[in-house]
Amino acid sequence: MPDQDAAAAMPKRMLIDGKLVEAERTFPSINPATGEVLGHSPDATVADAEAAVAAARRAFDEGDWSTNVAFRVQCLDQLHRALTEHKEELRELTIADTGAPRQITYGAQLDQPIEIVRYYADLLPTYSMTEELGEMEFMGKQHRRWVEKEAGGVVAAIIGYNYPTQLALAKLAPALAAGCTVVLKAAPDTPLITLALGELIAQHTDIPPGVVNVISSSSVEVGEVLTTSPDVDLVTFTGSTATGRRIMAAASATVKRVFLELGGKSALVVLDDADVTEPAMVGAFATCSHAGQGCAIPTRMLVPRARHDEIVAQVVAMMGAVKYGDPTDPAIYMGPLVSAKQREKVDGMVQRAIADGATLVVGGSKVDPGYFYTPTVLSNVDPDSEIAQEEVFGPVLVIIDHDGDDDAVQIANNSIYGLSGSVYSADYERALSVARRIRTGTVSVNGGAWFGPDVPFGGYKQSGIGREMGVAGLEEFLERKSLATPVAS
Repeated sequence: MPDQDAAAAMPKRMLIDGKLVEAERTFPSINPATGEVLGHSPDATVADAEAAVAAARRAFDEGDWSTNVAFRVQCLDQLHRALTEHKEELRELTIADTGAPRQITYGAQLDQPIEIVRYYADLLPTYSMTEELGEMEFMGKQHRRWVEKEAGGVVAAIIGYNYPTQLALAKLAPALAAGCTVVLKAAPDTPLITLALGELIAQHTDIPPGVVNVISSSSVEVGEVLTTSPDVDLVTFTGSTATGRRIMAAASATVKRVFLELGGKSALVVLDDADVTEPAMVGAFATCSHAGQGCAIPTRMLVPRARHDEIVAQVVAMMGAVKYGDPTDPAIYMGPLVSAKQREKVDGMVQRAIADGATLVVGGSKVDPGYFYTPTVLSNVDPDSEIAQEEVFGPVLVIIDHDGDDDAVQIANNSIYGLSGSVYSADYERALSVARRIRTGTVSVNGGAWFGPDVPFGGYKQSGIGREMGVAGLEEFLERKSLATPVAS
């Protein structure tokens, strides 16, 4: 298990207006692999949140951060270097804080997110902040028209607990590249790694006071400050759709721009001509990645009715190869759920699904100590049932039968969500045709890998508003000003 003494000794200060500060109160940070207390994190008050917002407002209005592109590139370079140099310390903290297995820290849990900073540092010098629209004749004169792109202002960035470094840097890096100032609120279940990010910024970059503020809190009222303050121009949030709805409503009073990356119930569609070996492996291992705590995981597997038994057997065999346990062990693929509360939620949904007629093929049980839940497969699932419609956020794969391409598309789209998905067929054009009919923000065709810092990520429907990463991710944090002037004759 992680060295709890070392984790407890790591700094847990907030960054407000360029200063690393303690809080008047704290709340416990729990190691989800053991259920034991790692240490205590700052529990920001409303006054702390207001001070962070005021610092961000002042830095945006009074400094030159929003206009000094070369300086922003320099600071992003410094941040990337600091993250890279301290990566191994961050790795151990990530494992202790989130319960993520060591294996996945080399991917989307740590190493890949660090490269998001590199991507925006490289993009910014080549990205044009102006767009020429050409000339137009008006009242006998020629007029030049153009658009200038400007920083959106003060950003409140509120992140979820599952991939805290990915979520923080996918918001922070493009916001800083755009010239915004930021108040970043850590997730209360996994605050330590986000607070460590604030420490690195304060100690290893020239980012001016107030440009980045990092706070942690267990208080709902602190989140309300960030979403309702008239000094905040834009709110970006990653988390559940239910919370996203509340944030959107709160932000509406001041008509803030809102960027939401919310839940998913992605479909893995297997067509009747597919070799099922790879989709069975993807279904099993993707569902168990970080114990299923990922919004884009394809947790609904749609299979041809005639091949149901064959595919279920393959999935179960693949699930049997998933090793779960101590996340510090390099051989372990799946760690614990983040909290006892989340494990109870997952188990409750599984037990209700069984009571409603789904077949428990494998799994469906809690494992102690810590917050482990066995890799679970449910078959004969009604596509309209709770387990097929609601996001579980646990290692639970549901298998739903379909009767051909049109039926598969209908079932895949039978969801309030539209975040991701996958399609498998021996016929590439057929797979692509089905993929284009599924209303989601990303789709993998025959195992294609789309995730990367240059790829826009986000969802249709109630999976969110806007896109993060890529050029689109930068533009979420920009305003556009249209200008015109008469052309001298």
